[in-house]
Amino acid sequence: MAERESFVLTRDVNIVTIPDGTPGTLSKGETVTLHQSLGNNYTVVTENGHMVRIDGADADVLGMEQHQLKTLVSETSPEAVEKNCWEVMKTVYDPEIPVNIVDLGLVYYCNVKPVNEVENAVHIIMTLTAPGCGMGPVIQGDVEKCIRALPGVASVDVEVVLDPPWSREMMSEVAQLQLGLY
Repeated sequence: MAERESFVLTRDVNIVTIPDGTPGTLSKGETVTLHQSLGNNYTVVTENGHMVRIDGADADVLGMEQHQLKTLVSETSPEAVEKNCWEVMKTVYDPEIPVNIVDLGLVYYCNVKPVNEVENAVHIIMTLTAPGCGMGPVIQGDVEKCIRALPGVASVDVEVVLDPPWSREMMSEVAQLQLGLY
């Protein structure tokens, strides 16, 4: 097993505690160990053994560069915007699971409707791996943030539903292979 990399925080940073989703702060000089750096955020473990998430916008606190969201299509037609939505949702990860939310099967629906010649309204229906997931609002916010940044998006509505409940059968074959479940 590879040794995980540790970092000394270069400044105070806002965090979200995993799995309950409670916001907090880590102080400059604290040491954290990188657990996962997939998507646009970092999951780290503190000196006290707590797993927390550091937003990608704060990558500098770990001495890293902020990830840039890429737009695959610059057009603003509903079809192009929908394609971009699916692609950027693949950059959103559950902080405890190394698989994006699309391959995990958490996104049930993506609908894009034009509101004028260049802007669209996006409606996403998604679920969570567990009904009481404390990180649910955080993941929901990540989806909204990445879609709102796309060209041609006027509004975003990310709806979280618990019916039908998520099950591992909803995961893509790739995700099941990644997690050793297939």
